[in-house]
Amino acid sequence: MRLLYSFLWWLLLPLVLLRLWRRGRKEPGYRAHLAERLGFYPHDARLSDPQARFIWVHAVSVGETRAAEPLIDALLQQYPQHSILLTCMTATGRDTGAQVYGKHGQRVVQSFLPYDTGWMCARFLRHFRPSVCVLMETEVWPNLIEQCRRHGVPVMLANARLSERSLRRGLRFAALLRPAAEAIDVVAAQSEADAERLRAFGARHVEVTGSLKFDVQVPPELVALGHEWKRAIGKRQVLLCASTREGEEVLILDALRDFGRRDWLLMIVPRHPQRFEEVAALMRSYGLAVQRRSQWGDGVDMTGIDAVLGDSMGEMSAYFAACELAFIGGSLLPLGGQNPIEAFAIGKPVLVGTHTFNFKSITESAIDMQAASRIDSAGRMLAEAAALLDAPARLFAMGRNASRFAQQHRGATRKTLALLQVLLPVQR
Repeated sequence: MRLLYSFLWWLLLPLVLLRLWRRGRKEPGYRAHLAERLGFYPHDARLSDPQARFIWVHAVSVGETRAAEPLIDALLQQYPQHSILLTCMTATGRDTGAQVYGKHGQRVVQSFLPYDTGWMCARFLRHFRPSVCVLMETEVWPNLIEQCRRHGVPVMLANARLSERSLRRGLRFAALLRPAAEAIDVVAAQSEADAERLRAFGARHVEVTGSLKFDVQVPPELVALGHEWKRAIGKRQVLLCASTREGEEVLILDALRDFGRRDWLLMIVPRHPQRFEEVAALMRSYGLAVQRRSQWGDGVDMTGIDAVLGDSMGEMSAYFAACELAFIGGSLLPLGGQNPIEAFAIGKPVLVGTHTFNFKSITESAIDMQAASRIDSAGRMLAEAAALLDAPARLFAMGRNASRFAQQHRGATRKTLALLQVLLPVQR
């Protein structure tokens, strides 16, 4: 099966590269570093020291790159003789890596992960010679893991999660994926439910460590920026629709038009930056006076503004800090939902739709603790938002519960490090 899988990769590679080039029209980062995606690297890609030793962390995109921050910070402290090799698959993930880890200078080296063919993965491993591989969340690549086994690179799956839906899909390709899952040396699962599904998938040596995202420190400068925005907005309350996905903005704007209430300020932050222009035009088509964050200079006048489009990257904490209440996108449609942890960390009450299978355990626990509330439609989301914004005591109580929820779930970094030390002992 793996040979057939590899053959299909080579067969489809021209189409993959064509799609990458076309995507680069809107996001130029996809046209940069193309050689890395094929397993070719410049001589200086291992820093100036040819003997540099790497702990390799693979974070596919933005969310995983940010989630890895507490672990990477701890690894750099725990293993001073190593540097971090951070790989990703998306241009926005690489940009986020530069933004988040630039503080570490050359101790964090970035690269795109090559496509999952044995030949490309082998070149990657021969070039960087990592001491250990840490895959974030759900990244199980058959050829990559097989090449790690052949090159003697132990593999950890960290912050691992697996939804029931993903398990069902994965079992359809068990002949290909199960050997890869079985070859992973250790798995640090986010919850007991994730651990059970990962074991059913074939993973061995699975331990529950919790979610690393609870350990991410909220940048105080972003919280301060959000408070500045709030002062500019004035007395109006802010309803934030965070990380919305395609199709959800229409549902929200239709519901807002029918709802009729306009005494709050609506903030929409799309999940994907390539959709910023599309969503801006959509918002204006509903007759809304829209202020874009990218055009928000000093002393902006919010008088007469109905809605804000959050068309910036790396400022989600500021958006949460500026709002009274946050709806987390990806949950109105069957997309699995986005991560609500950042909102909880800033003490914000959360609304979610019915489709939260990507973060099922976290979402259900937060609802049980009354830090979040579930709604079944965009209309119900606005109705519940109105009820909360009109009930300050209830809103405050939910925010307090959100802070407590985030605090109670910290500690995954320490547990993950303890597991990793089995694969890469600390040198004293």
